[in-house]
Amino acid sequence: MIEVIIRPGAERTESPATATGTGQIEDIVIASVGGQGAILATRILASLFLGQGWEVKTSEVHGMAQRGGSVESHVRRGRTVHSPLVPRGEANLLLALEQLEALRFLPWLRSGGTCVCSTERIAPVTVTQGNQAYPEGVREILAEKAGTLLWVDAPALARGAGNLRAANVALLGALSPLLEATEQEWQQAITAHLPERVRAVNLAAFRLARELSLARLHAGTRPA
Repeated sequence: MIEVIIRPGAERTESPATATGTGQIEDIVIASVGGQGAILATRILASLFLGQGWEVKTSEVHGMAQRGGSVESHVRRGRTVHSPLVPRGEANLLLALEQLEALRFLPWLRSGGTCVCSTERIAPVTVTQGNQAYPEGVREILAEKAGTLLWVDAPALARGAGNLRAANVALLGALSPLLEATEQEWQQAITAHLPERVRAVNLAAFRLARELSLARLHAGTRPA
């Protein structure tokens, strides 16, 4: 359900600096189709970072989200953050909830950065009408630019936890080992933004993805 691809020659992904460390800005771009929960993922990440003492700025672009259009969010953290927008080519991390949206926002990822992408495919209108073909080989294209790619079957993980709608939180679970935060800090950020009736299933999806991601990352970095 989670595949880790580390580009040959790329440095191993390291946890970003802590709030009491270098204060280096860490930039995250989140890409999705409307209705997939990118805004919730953005707010959970911002809450996590604020709880750790970072200054955080976010920006959300909802372009025609109600019609299944692109949704783009930026999350920036550091000791001082002057702008909420991540410059093109500067994102440390691209979190994509859909394959085509990952390609659309790949130019924002710096070479050798980290990409966490759901395997989910949602055909846009141009594809459903037969005017264009859905792109193939997305995994390989992402792996060519990213230093580390986590290719995550987020829908399957969410279904395994009990609800497909928890796929966005499952993707955060897959991402979580790459950020310097405890599981308790993640749980606090998640529960702060979810109504009580859906907390349990979302936390289950998070834990399932986190444990699998930890196992895959460990296996992928062991000596042969």
